[in-house]
Amino acid sequence: MPSLPPLSPSAVVSALRAAGCVFAEDEAELLLTTARTPEELSAMVDRRAAGLPLEHVLGWAEFHGLRIAVDEGVFVPRRRTEFLVDQALAQAPEARVVVDLCCGSGALGAALAAALGVVEVHAADIDPAAVRCARRNLAPYGGRAHAGDLFDALPAGLRGRVGILTANVPYVPSADVALLPAEARDHEPQTALDGGADGLDILRRVAAGAPGWLAPGGCLLTEASERQAQAAAAAFTRAGLTTRLAVSDEAYAHVVIGVRE
Repeated sequence: MPSLPPLSPSAVVSALRAAGCVFAEDEAELLLTTARTPEELSAMVDRRAAGLPLEHVLGWAEFHGLRIAVDEGVFVPRRRTEFLVDQALAQAPEARVVVDLCCGSGALGAALAAALGVVEVHAADIDPAAVRCARRNLAPYGGRAHAGDLFDALPAGLRGRVGILTANVPYVPSADVALLPAEARDHEPQTALDGGADGLDILRRVAAGAPGWLAPGGCLLTEASERQAQAAAAAFTRAGLTTRLAVSDEAYAHVVIGVRE
């Protein structure tokens, strides 16, 4: 079968723009540099034009200076979550045990391991596809990814030893999931988006369980929306953590930080 003629950069941009891609030029450059053959490029353009998230089309997402593998059907790490990583590094720069709950692709654990150096890193997710993806992303750091529900997935030997515990939990209120952009609503797992009636069901469970896993001085960090931030902080405080809220207006990110004293 003869090879397809290569799509020109302008043709790729035009196809993406016609599909409603706001950043068509930037996306076209990524597709053109990632595709290995004209056939692969054509298929990638078609999938993106059909609404598949760009990161799923590429097979990776840029996050905190790393290229994170992101398989289809796995939650795509958001750039705003880099602020959470920065807050964790500032709070516990000497941490030697890192746990990433609700890990998705394992982006947070990988970013922290890359920044901290020699560190024991574990991740967990209830979604087997996410766990498989996280294992690939954590492998360069000797990290491990576990399948299961929150703390139940973790080795018992981690109790009382965790210096940084990240939990980018699902926090979209159930009634708002249908209002999400189609890329998230149709292509990311519901379990990574739906946080219950007020969006904080999983967050409250993580906060309640965290003190038993954190080392003295260890910290728990999670994201919330602006309207949820105070209620999320209150859940941390009720769990016995010393709590503060960090906000990045530039990234539109709200990170709740709780420390076990």
